[in-house]
Amino acid sequence: MLRLNGQPVADVNRAPFDLADRGLTLGDGLFETIAVFGGRPAALGLHLDRLCAAAAEIRLPVDRAALEREVLALAGEGDGVIRLTVTRGAGARGLAIPDGAEPAVIAARGPYPPNALFAAVRLATVSVRRNPSSFVSRAKTLSYLDSVLAFDAARRTGADDALMLNTAGRVASTAMANLFAVVGGIVVTPSLDEGILPGVTRRLALDACRDLGIPVEERPLGLHEFVSAEAAFAANSVRLAMPVAAVDENVMPGAGHPVVARLSAAVAAACGAPHPR
Repeated sequence: MLRLNGQPVADVNRAPFDLADRGLTLGDGLFETIAVFGGRPAALGLHLDRLCAAAAEIRLPVDRAALEREVLALAGEGDGVIRLTVTRGAGARGLAIPDGAEPAVIAARGPYPPNALFAAVRLATVSVRRNPSSFVSRAKTLSYLDSVLAFDAARRTGADDALMLNTAGRVASTAMANLFAVVGGIVVTPSLDEGILPGVTRRLALDACRDLGIPVEERPLGLHEFVSAEAAFAANSVRLAMPVAAVDENVMPGAGHPVVARLSAAVAAACGAPHPR
C-alpha cells in the first residue's frame, strides 16, 4: 500500500514523482520506519516528534497532523511496517535551499518481516565510521549510504549487521540500531554526542530502565568494554530489542541475560508487540 501527498496510489510501481525532487537528487529529506502491531502504529508520537525536530533543524516545513493522518490511513489491521518519507520537493540545480518548495510526503506499508521480532544478531566490526559532528548521524535522513555500505560489509562476512564505531574509535551503533551493554549490572548506551541516532526504541529502553529501577548510563563506550560486557542488545523500531549473540569472534550471552529479558518485555509492552518468548 502506498500513498503520495495524501492520496492513495493505485499502481505502486508507477507512482508520479518529480525527477527534480531534492530528495532524489541530493538526499534532502527525512524518513521514519514505524512498526504496526495489531493495527496500532508503535510509538507513533515519538516517531513524529523526532521527524519534526529534525525537520525544524534543516528548515524543512512539515505538517505533523497531516503526517499522522498518513500513517493512520495505512495502519489497517494486523502487523506491518510503515515507512513515512518527507522530501524537500523540487528545486533548481544547486545546493541552496529553495524558497517556496513544496515537500513531498510518501507513506508506504509492507508486511512485517517474519521471525524478525527479538531475533538475536551477530555483529561484525566495519571500517565505516559514524561522525558525531554530522547531522546525518543524528537524524533519519535520505542520505543513508554510510549505513548501507556498513551493512553490506558486515553481511559479506556472514554477520547479521555491522558494529559501527565513531571517528574516535568508540562504539556508536549498528547500521540500523542503537546499542546497549550490561556492564557490572549497569545498562550502558552511547550518549547522543557519540554520533548516534536518538532512536525511538532506545528512548523506550531508557524509560524502561528507569521505571524498573535498573541502573543506566548514557556515556562513551569503548570497543573492549562492549565486547567484554555481561550482555548486549541492539534496539530499533521494527525488531525492538535484539540480543547480541556475537561480535566478530567474541560470543556474547545476550539472549539469556535477565536484564535483557526484562527490558525486551518492557519495550514489547510499550509498543503493543507480542511478549518475547
